[in-house]
Amino acid sequence: MTNTLIGYARCSTDKQDLAAQKDSLQKLGVAADRIYTDHGFTGANRARPGLDQALAAVRNGDTLVVPKLDRLARSVPDARAIGDDLAARGVRLQIGTSVHDPSDPMGKLFFNILATFAEFEADLIRMRTREGMALARSRGKLRGKKPKLSERQQKELRRMYDTGDYSISDLAEVFSISRPTVYRTIARQSSAAVS
Repeated sequence: MTNTLIGYARCSTDKQDLAAQKDSLQKLGVAADRIYTDHGFTGANRARPGLDQALAAVRNGDTLVVPKLDRLARSVPDARAIGDDLAARGVRLQIGTSVHDPSDPMGKLFFNILATFAEFEADLIRMRTREGMALARSRGKLRGKKPKLSERQQKELRRMYDTGDYSISDLAEVFSISRPTVYRTIARQSSAAVS
């Protein structure tokens, strides 16, 4: 029976930084080489390679350490599945400074309550995001991505395409855009001509 601390940190987007979570885990006693991470994976996504590695690394008597529960799971079923797996293997779970034994009835209850709050918080964030986007859309502030080419450039691209003298690759090179952007521009100009 070992007594090793294994850390896990996760951030949802590539723009976020794991440094604060790693620092927090090290302050909780986790060695830097025992911290497993996932970068750009949401908590709702169960296929997380770093989490799989962390779960594979813990043994009977070890403790899996996460800075906050929402870094581990964003849904009650996912949190419960992880908790049940840890309990079956004799592994404790530490969330911040609180250590929970998922096999203990009180620990299991507390863990499930925390998981419910984490899922509730994630649902609220999603709901507020959808409401904010709908409001922005209704005010004309959310229009999607701005086209790479001006209206005049789009018409010129379509004119050049219609001559048959230029391939898609030629047009991409002339206008310094990707081939998919050329296709989208042609489609956009075609639909504009129809309407």
